[in-house]
Amino acid sequence: MLSDRLKKTIRDAHLRIAEQLPDYKSRPSQNFLVAEIAKTLAGEYHRTQRICVIEAGTGTGKSLAYGLGAIPLALSQKKKLIISTATVALQEQLIGKELPFLQQHSGLDFKFDLVKGRQRYICAQKLSSVFQEDSQSSFLPTLASPLTNQEQTLLEDLQKSYFSKTWSGDRDSWPSAIPETVWNLIVCDKHACQRQLKSHQTCPFHLARQKILQMDVLVINHALLLADLELGGGKILPELEDSYYVIDEAHHLPTITRDFSSAAATIKGTIEWLEKLLKFSGKLSALIVSQKAIGQNFKLNDAINDATKHLKQVRDILDNADYEYNDDEHYRFAHGQIPESLLNQASSIAEATLDALRCLTKMHDALTSDMADGDVKGPIGEPALLESGQYISRLESLNKLWFCYASKAESKTHARWIKRLVYKNHHDYLLCDCPIEVGFYLKDELWQKCAGAILCSATLTALGNFDHFSYESGLAKEPGVKFIKAPSPFDYPKQAILHIPKMDVEPTDTKYSDYLSQILPKHLDKQGANLVLFASYWQMEHVAKALRKKGWSLLVQGEASRESTLQLHRSKIDGGNGSILFGTQSLSEGLDLPGKYLENLIITKIPFAVPTSPVEEAQAEFVQSKGGNPFLTITVPEACKKLVQSCGRLLRKESDFGRITILDRRLISKKYGQSMLDSLPPFTRKIEY
Repeated sequence: MLSDRLKKTIRDAHLRIAEQLPDYKSRPSQNFLVAEIAKTLAGEYHRTQRICVIEAGTGTGKSLAYGLGAIPLALSQKKKLIISTATVALQEQLIGKELPFLQQHSGLDFKFDLVKGRQRYICAQKLSSVFQEDSQSSFLPTLASPLTNQEQTLLEDLQKSYFSKTWSGDRDSWPSAIPETVWNLIVCDKHACQRQLKSHQTCPFHLARQKILQMDVLVINHALLLADLELGGGKILPELEDSYYVIDEAHHLPTITRDFSSAAATIKGTIEWLEKLLKFSGKLSALIVSQKAIGQNFKLNDAINDATKHLKQVRDILDNADYEYNDDEHYRFAHGQIPESLLNQASSIAEATLDALRCLTKMHDALTSDMADGDVKGPIGEPALLESGQYISRLESLNKLWFCYASKAESKTHARWIKRLVYKNHHDYLLCDCPIEVGFYLKDELWQKCAGAILCSATLTALGNFDHFSYESGLAKEPGVKFIKAPSPFDYPKQAILHIPKMDVEPTDTKYSDYLSQILPKHLDKQGANLVLFASYWQMEHVAKALRKKGWSLLVQGEASRESTLQLHRSKIDGGNGSILFGTQSLSEGLDLPGKYLENLIITKIPFAVPTSPVEEAQAEFVQSKGGNPFLTITVPEACKKLVQSCGRLLRKESDFGRITILDRRLISKKYGQSMLDSLPPFTRKIEY
């Protein structure tokens, strides 16, 4: 329960912020969220299932709300608060603005930091060895081509700055971009840069990990969260049961989880690196001094040979199969069911790769132990640790794929497909596996283990409810989970008009793009700030070409970088001129054009996605197999979320105003369209019948 003392702490923090900032404006929706978040995490709604899902649009101040609602709880319970985001932009906003603001003005005594994966840090040993004469035979990667003079100079600058302690070794803190060719030479590697090795204990990654223990609030991304869950939780981040989670931009979590859980591998390419592993295993065995891995080399070779034999048989099966590949060279197995001949090989490969992985891991650990004991010197052992680590990672991925292919039980809930790779002198096959549903995984590995969780985003509902998101994220029908749609501070009827004009051509008509080119000009404001959102690049470019022929000046997404395009748009408005910005759905998310920078938003059609990828096709097939309607179950809710998201581009502040025009009559002519229309904010509506 939320004690009186905690309630007072939260109230006092809020009052301090209000007193110290003369322009601070209390928002009822924000105050409501602070209370609901605190009560949820304190267990007032459910003793064990302390989870709250919040849809909070622009202007509600959700970052401050979850800071005020969750940080006092975490401090009082001696738990960590872990804030996970989907984008770098929000991470930077939290670390550079929101959390420092809260720390400075609330009176709450807490420490915070950004937690990154090891790939964002250098290995100090690699950096110190990069210019040594014998470094080509050390643990630095072999370059395909020599470094340029500019890259050599950059490496020298990095080395000098790090060892003079003017740079931390964090890639993101270097003032300019570091090219991949340079970064790959010095990046931290989990297999070679190990904390138990004395020479690596002061590497930046390990120092950063030690700081985690001193922090109260950690900011991470969804990928790092999933990496920790894959390891069982509490390996990269603090223990799940000792942590409260805030999942911001939560609408991305199911998709990122699906991508993270997928697996893929080629046939010919795999056989080639397995042959290299055979040669390497002898060298690795010769380096090991202790008796901890006796006989593992021979077992490893047997497992590699066994896996290679079955992979060649898979290649022969695929060469002789009469699969009908589509235009993208994809062939998808219906219902995820692979033929018996392939299933038998999959089981054998899964078993062989698991044996190989166990043997190689034992050899890798034995060498690590020898190095820690001083029996094998660093310059000799480091290259082998790095190389064996790379092979371990490859074997893990390979085993993951073939284990999934060998599992009959998972066939219906997995998309499985082959991509045929055709080259000039040879061909190969890329085999892929991706789960269709990930809710059960998030439920078992995150929601049921963490101390509490707050999920928030501007777009979590579809068609007026949380059903679609709760199902995808594993929270459907879970006891105690609270769902909240935060009230908006915007006065929608006064701030914006939603216009649905009369149209003579439907968006499904092949003539629609030409028709759009004719009618769009009358909805544009030449002297104002316009944003036109299209459902496809092709249609956007088609209309842009037609309008430019008529003399219209346009800024079109993809013709320059996103930032330079938006900067030019702002410059034109600042100069007192009009600007017309063309973009697709990808431009709409995260786009912030407040006030005068956007007053006329045009959406050319409902953003329905066409299920063309193997995963989307498998999702539709799965819903249909259960007697459902894929269009109504998947396509319509997703399109509704995107439509709400697109409309959300217009109003960013309480002082903003403007007009939204949607050139799609299906919003009023179709039953699902009316549900979509009802999901939009209550703008003043102007509908032409």
